[in-house]
Amino acid sequence: MNRQQEFVLRALDERDIHFVRLWFTDLLGYLKSVAISPAELEGAFEEGIGFDGSSIEGFSRITEADTILMPDPSSFQMMPWLHEDKRQHSARIFCDILMPDLTPSWADPRHVLRQVMNRASGMGFSCYVHPEIEFFVLKSLDTEGQRPVPIDAGGYFDQAFHDIAPHYRRHAIEALESMGISVEFSHHETAPGQQEIDLRFADALGMADNVMTFRYLVKEVAINDGVRATFMPKPFTDFAGSGMHTHVSLFEGDTNAFDDPNDPMGLSTVARSFMAGVLEHANEISLVTNQWVNSYKRLSGGFEAPIAATWSSGNRCTMLRVPRYMPNKSSSRRVEVRTPDPGCNPYLAFAAIFAAGVKGVEEGYELPPEAEEDVNLMRPKERKAMGYRDLPESLQDAIACFESSELMADALGEHVFEFLIRSKREEWARYSNHVTPYELRHYLSL
Repeated sequence: MNRQQEFVLRALDERDIHFVRLWFTDLLGYLKSVAISPAELEGAFEEGIGFDGSSIEGFSRITEADTILMPDPSSFQMMPWLHEDKRQHSARIFCDILMPDLTPSWADPRHVLRQVMNRASGMGFSCYVHPEIEFFVLKSLDTEGQRPVPIDAGGYFDQAFHDIAPHYRRHAIEALESMGISVEFSHHETAPGQQEIDLRFADALGMADNVMTFRYLVKEVAINDGVRATFMPKPFTDFAGSGMHTHVSLFEGDTNAFDDPNDPMGLSTVARSFMAGVLEHANEISLVTNQWVNSYKRLSGGFEAPIAATWSSGNRCTMLRVPRYMPNKSSSRRVEVRTPDPGCNPYLAFAAIFAAGVKGVEEGYELPPEAEEDVNLMRPKERKAMGYRDLPESLQDAIACFESSELMADALGEHVFEFLIRSKREEWARYSNHVTPYELRHYLSL
């Protein structure tokens, strides 16, 4: 037994933990959990916990159902107790998914991301991420297809002392930080009821775990406060959608590989090639960073959401942006990827972004010129004439781009790659065949 495992077992005893939640994620990014007693955890560290992998979306076929959860002791954290009794009586540990022979499962999103990070590590790089996560807080999720009701009428950076929003964000941040998840900023976003909480940067795998924990806690805190939270990318037609603007960087040891003080924008050759890789493969990774039908209503609905594979230092409607808040601080040099939304599977989304960027670094891709215009105001022909390539306009378009991508097949593995194509084709078919309230309102009386 290693020292991390010993620490976890000792902490369970000292803190009177009643049960341990073993967490993992399916391929669509849904959190899964099984609870065990502390007495069972030592055995789980040694042998894992068996479960039926064929019952989890995309994991394994019925003839290969035996699958093992292997707890990762480095992810151990106490769970906040959000109700009347303030005892912290449970903990959570993320798990890796193994096959019966103890080899990694190719259907494990953590394994997919770890493989991409290992490839970057082989080039001398560590992958870091800092996400800005937007979401709506509503009075109810039970709308029966009707327009949801936001908890407030606030706008960008509004304090709204007498509304629930600032108190809710405080409760959410307290819950997050009690689990060791550092929050950098929080504020009201542009739309009524829309909030943003930014997590302090961490390595890509740890941050993906943090995003899954974030989504769980944000919803739990909302229920505890008598409201509801949603990570749906575009719940309102006339308001901005919710994104998960993802700041990424590569480090070589303690040195930011994206920084070059002699460059006018502070960008190194590595940073420029990384950006070029993400832009070159933007359409191929879209299915992973924006995996739902609803995702494309955010990307085509204005409000500064990107519609083309472009970059800029100050233009907020581009897909990539180079923040200039602290130009003389080398450690802060990073690239903001503005396409992902909070409904993605963070493990696969981070894997796709870094796979595309690292490919650009490996191949020495050239970064195209900066987009200084408001690309969203240009007509498609104008964008094409300027050399800007439009992003997919629908889930159907994203599937087609993804399906032809050698990069995604290699980075995600054959099993995950084929599952996503199959799953998303089924989703698009269900959506296309569904008769919507819009159609009934406009065509029923013809």
